[in-house]
Amino acid sequence: MSDNKLVVGKIPYANVFPIFYVLENEFDCSQYVFVEGVPSSLNRMLREGELDISPSSSLEYLRNKGVYSIIGNHSISSKGEVGSILFFSRQRIEDLDGTVVFASSQSETSVALLKIILKKFYGLSVAVEVVTKPDQQSGTAYLLIGDDALKQQAVYHQSTIADYSFVYDLGEIWYRQTGLPFVFALWIVRNDISGKGGLVDRFTTDLGRAKEIALNKLPHIAKYAPVNAFMTEEEILAYWKKLDYELSDEHRKGLALFDRYRKEVD
Repeated sequence: MSDNKLVVGKIPYANVFPIFYVLENEFDCSQYVFVEGVPSSLNRMLREGELDISPSSSLEYLRNKGVYSIIGNHSISSKGEVGSILFFSRQRIEDLDGTVVFASSQSETSVALLKIILKKFYGLSVAVEVVTKPDQQSGTAYLLIGDDALKQQAVYHQSTIADYSFVYDLGEIWYRQTGLPFVFALWIVRNDISGKGGLVDRFTTDLGRAKEIALNKLPHIAKYAPVNAFMTEEEILAYWKKLDYELSDEHRKGLALFDRYRKEVD
């Protein structure tokens, strides 16, 4: 870990692209080192002290509350459809009892949410097998997250034949069942950072300003989003409008309920 710079995790997904785009293009980042990785990799790096701060799976924080502090007013959440945590199935979800389904290893939070939905909300006994990259060869149903989910959804929209004719948005199911936002990720910082307090304060200020700027410039930022390789700018904007970057009392209630439910289904 760098002794004189703040080491910051960077999720390479469209969901947080607007904030990082603004940070890297409109702010002085000379004192920050950005390290890119999927959520599960960033979780591990943060836990092992290779990162100082990161947007990280909410599950990582819940499992290690003594290790981290939350940066207030920031999350990656949804109140309803999230658009990029998608469960593709050949059968209705109600008919999956006794089957094996597959889930991406990129997000531990999404896997935990899938287990809650299957067991607690639908009362199903389903084995969830975590693999590196689920695809159409992965049996009856599979979960994709992030840009992989967005791309697969785009493929299905363009196809006249879709083997997986049932597509479930996990954010939508959670909100329908609980009436609360689902917090997929939090911005968290390690508590044991020494000598970087000033940098953390500066980054927290920059992050808040970057979020505000990004949310006001989404049409401009959409032109530069990597997912425009398979999504139109209108589709990208519609996706971003489903996301919620706040962390209100309501979000914290949703986070606490998720913590309770995931312990019950473990």
